[in-house]
Amino acid sequence: MTEPHPEPLDHDPVPALAAADASDLWDAVVIGGGAAGLNAALMLARSRRRVLVVDAGSPRNRFAEGVHGLLAREGTPPAELLARGRAEVQSYGGVMRSGRVRSVSGADGAFAVEADALEAAGGEGRASTGPIALAARQVIVAAGVSDALPDISGLAELWGSGVLHCPYCHGWEVRDRRIAVLAQDPAAAVHQAQLFRQLSAEVVVLQHSAAPFGDVDARGLAARGIRVIPGEVVALEQAHGDANGDADADAGSGRPTLNGARLANGTVVPIDALVVASVPEAHLDFLAPLGLGAEPHPSGRGQHLPTTPFGVTSVPGLWAAGNATDLMAQVGAAAATGAMVGAQVNAALVAAEVAAAVEGVRTAS
Repeated sequence: MTEPHPEPLDHDPVPALAAADASDLWDAVVIGGGAAGLNAALMLARSRRRVLVVDAGSPRNRFAEGVHGLLAREGTPPAELLARGRAEVQSYGGVMRSGRVRSVSGADGAFAVEADALEAAGGEGRASTGPIALAARQVIVAAGVSDALPDISGLAELWGSGVLHCPYCHGWEVRDRRIAVLAQDPAAAVHQAQLFRQLSAEVVVLQHSAAPFGDVDARGLAARGIRVIPGEVVALEQAHGDANGDADADAGSGRPTLNGARLANGTVVPIDALVVASVPEAHLDFLAPLGLGAEPHPSGRGQHLPTTPFGVTSVPGLWAAGNATDLMAQVGAAAATGAMVGAQVNAALVAAEVAAAVEGVRTAS
């Protein structure tokens, strides 16, 4: 499996972590500045909490042109959405910093978060300016996931444009086009094919590495006019243009477009979009000091950090929100879990403060 090629976001610069950030105890440190992390921080900042968001600047949806299915923000470019979110958090006193977390240790009320400060280094690079040690009462993991992709020549470069995974994120943009589903698992391929068939009458399934389809699935595909094409896909054919087939329309963007899938026997299947089932992976090595890490998802695809429905992990004071725990969450759902977890964290802090106040009165009397 491979990962998409890095593509930096064009957004307002986020200051790097600095030694001054380590001088005080934060009510909460949020790891990850995507939709979930920012919404958690927003809730906390509006509750007058000292909240710090540490973000490495690599959101999962940075390869997409726009965010879809998000009410009142339909089609907003990912970089713009995050820039607005950062501004909202900062307007209530929240602090944004660029950094990559190395480790989280400690316990409820007294966590230590060690992170490398990151600064823009030109091109696609990010330079580390050294480790910073942060102290936090609570920690929220909203670090998201990355998508592991099939190891097929040309596929990673097209991720987010001609290579898709979600009909709700990208389906409208490829409506009525020639769509192929890359079969790796029969059940997943059938599911994707039938969903994308709602958007186009020209849908095929490329058998690739999947086992043969059962009779029920085969009949369902045939009944909807979805052909199954045998053979392994070895490469994707690219051109420069837009998703509507205009080879000159997007020539200045530098991004290739898809116009075919080449099979092992040399046959090229003409297509405009390829649907793949990526494997989402949460990278949570920084939680090892707490005895935590990414675990296999119940679906059998990908890894996540298990939590309760309220974002509670097995470590008191450590919470999780967004794709790090819910692999299927789109932007709206990730933001919603962030808001919920932010409120839960504030309530936990209030409870601790009430207990401390009661104890203070008791010992003083």
